Amino acid sequence: MIATAGLFLGTAVLFLLGMFGIGGGITGALYGNGWIGIGFSVLCIGLAALNLVIDFHFIEEGANNQLPKHMEWVAGFALLTTLVWLYIEILRLLMKLKSED
Repeated sequence: MIATAGLFLGTAVLFLLGMFGIGGGITGALYGNGWIGIGFSVLCIGLAALNLVIDFHFIEEGANNQLPKHMEWVAGFALLTTLVWLYIEILRLLMKLKSED
């Protein structure tokens, strides 16, 4: 969870810096088609896959501890969000690998 928060904060900082024209080289390297960009995509995919483990653990613990009914929505939303993130990251990686020359 800390790694996910760190990735989110780092991406948010790069976004804010990009709004002011700062840090274009770092952003270009991370989201580009080079080896650094491919490695960053693989890191994001690994992190999203680990978040799936966290989501399923939360669902299992919630079922075992008989959490309130509204927590099913929280668990479902977390799982859906993680699956969409994983899907987008896999598509980004495939796009980077295809355009790699």
